[in-house]
Amino acid sequence: MKIGIIQQHNTANRQDNCQRLADSIARLAAQGAELVVLQELHNSLYFCQVENVDCFDLAEPIPGPSTEYYGALARQHGVVIVTSLFERRAPGLYHNTAVVLERDGSVAGKYRKMHIPDDPAYYEKFYFTPGDIGFKPIDTSVGRLGVMVCWDQWYPEAARLMALRGAELLIYPTAIGYESSDTSDEQQRQREAWTTVQRGHAVANGLPVVTVNRVGYEPDPSGQTRGIQFWGSSFVAGPQGELLYRASETDEEEQLVEVDLAHSEQVRRWWPFLRDRRIEEYGGITHRFLVGED
Repeated sequence: MKIGIIQQHNTANRQDNCQRLADSIARLAAQGAELVVLQELHNSLYFCQVENVDCFDLAEPIPGPSTEYYGALARQHGVVIVTSLFERRAPGLYHNTAVVLERDGSVAGKYRKMHIPDDPAYYEKFYFTPGDIGFKPIDTSVGRLGVMVCWDQWYPEAARLMALRGAELLIYPTAIGYESSDTSDEQQRQREAWTTVQRGHAVANGLPVVTVNRVGYEPDPSGQTRGIQFWGSSFVAGPQGELLYRASETDEEEQLVEVDLAHSEQVRRWWPFLRDRRIEEYGGITHRFLVGED
C-alpha cells in the first residue's frame, strides 16, 4: 500500500489550513498514494491549550462541512483519507473523532478518541467526551484500518484490541509537542519514548504503524504557559518496528511511504504472539489496579 502522510503547521486561518492540506493531498495522489493520513484536529490551531467555551464553536456535526470537503477531495483524487475532526454530537456533547473517507467520498467509518488527557496545555477533558464506539477497525477499499487518536497511542491494550479485530495497520493522527521549560535532554527522552512505544505496538501485534503529528509553534492564548512546540517526527514503522520513514522535528513534510501488508503475516508466522497468549490468565487487566486486591 502506498501511504501519504502530511505533517503540517497550523495557523488561526482555518481556510488556509484546509487549502494547504488539499494541495498536499493532490500532490500525494499524483505520486500514487492510495491512503492519506492527516494529523489530529488539522483544521485549526490546537485549541485545547486553554479552557474556553467559545472554542466549542469550532465543532461540527458528522457528516457535516468537513466530511463534505475532504470527501470531495477523496472522490476527486481516488484516495482514502483519514481525517481528525472536532465532532458536535449534540448540544453539550462533543468528541475528538477520526473519520475515514472512502475513495468515492463516502464515510467509511469513524472512531471517537477513547483516552482523553488532561494536562497543562492539553485540557482535552474540558472539550471531549470519551469515545463510546470502542476499538473497532474500519473497513475500506485499501484494507481494514485500526484508526485511533493521539493519547490512545500510549496504550498497548488499545492496539491489541484493534489487532484482535483484524486491523491490518494501526493509524494515529496526533498533536503532541515539547513543554518549553523542559531541558533539551528531557524533551528528546519524551520524543523517543513516544516513538518507541508505538514501534512496540507494531512488534507486539505484527502490524505496520502510521503516526502523523503536527509541527511548528502554537502560542498559549491565555499567556499562562509558553505555548507548545509540536515535535513533528511523524513516522511509518513496519511490523517488526523498523522505521520505514521518520519526518523532521521542525519542518512541514508530505511523504509517500510504501508498506508491504503481506509481510505482516510472515512476521506473525515467525513470532506467533497471538497464538501463545495466555488469555485465561489476563482477567486482571480489566481492573484499575491490583496491588492489595488479591
